[in-house]
Amino acid sequence: MLTDWRKAPLHARDLRMTPRGPRPVPQPPSLPPVPLRGASGAADTLEDHAFWSGAALAHLHLVLAQPDLPQPLLRDRLALRAAEASVAFQGRRESARELRDALHLLRPGDLPGPAGDSYQSWRRAVTRPISVAALHRALPDVAPDQLAVWLDAGQGGPVPRAALVLETVLAEAPRAEGAALILADAALAQALGWDHLLPLLAAGLTAGDLRKTGEPLRRACHRAVTASAQEAARLAQEVTRRAVRLRAVAPKLRAKRAGEAVALFLAHDALAPAALPLPDRAARRLCDRLVQLGAVRELTGRDSFRLYGL
Repeated sequence: MLTDWRKAPLHARDLRMTPRGPRPVPQPPSLPPVPLRGASGAADTLEDHAFWSGAALAHLHLVLAQPDLPQPLLRDRLALRAAEASVAFQGRRESARELRDALHLLRPGDLPGPAGDSYQSWRRAVTRPISVAALHRALPDVAPDQLAVWLDAGQGGPVPRAALVLETVLAEAPRAEGAALILADAALAQALGWDHLLPLLAAGLTAGDLRKTGEPLRRACHRAVTASAQEAARLAQEVTRRAVRLRAVAPKLRAKRAGEAVALFLAHDALAPAALPLPDRAARRLCDRLVQLGAVRELTGRDSFRLYGL
């Protein structure tokens, strides 16, 4: 028996018309978190640490393959974390906010200072695909031939290879912690088949770890990679959600070259309005509009010299 469609109950999914009110922002697919190491009584061996770092890296590899993930933004934000750790190894205590100011509020001709230099090195290291030329751009004080020798010093699996590069550089240049960590992360990325460096080691190591050699250093690197890969995966999910939101509201922006501004926000941890391809007043209005739409955050909490980012 056929049912009269005019008398059949209607459901929201059956309606083709768009309901009134704002459309919900599409949400990116989420992956289950990597299993965390628990207090299962397992032996604290090098093999155990290698297993957990491998699991964390495998999970991160899947996260990085998500199509909505703004990978340049993720790398730039991880570079900030790595710079914060690197300057701490040098006995400095600049926070992420201070590092942002040191670089993004520079006037033409100003120098960023030691902390700003470290941050700039990390940002340059993650911007271009890994090569000796790209690493020399990030570390201009190190000769390209020396960079090539150090980068090839690693052997074995991804984490042991990175640990050996770290150990080799610090043995020859004990005060070059930043360069050693950048090259170690580059070796790790190459061993994993990644085109770009993803900062993982610096934020997970301590100053004491950098004085270790051999198996103790490899163990410390496994621990650092396990923790940092999990944090990178969490951060990747966060910036993916924010990027989906920004792309969803982008059609509402009426400013000329707003599309170019959106692309910049999807590639940089923080931006001053002056960095946008708009006149100063228009750039400030655009930033305020994006904040109102919930697509961008103001990162400083100040009334002036503001910075914005996802």
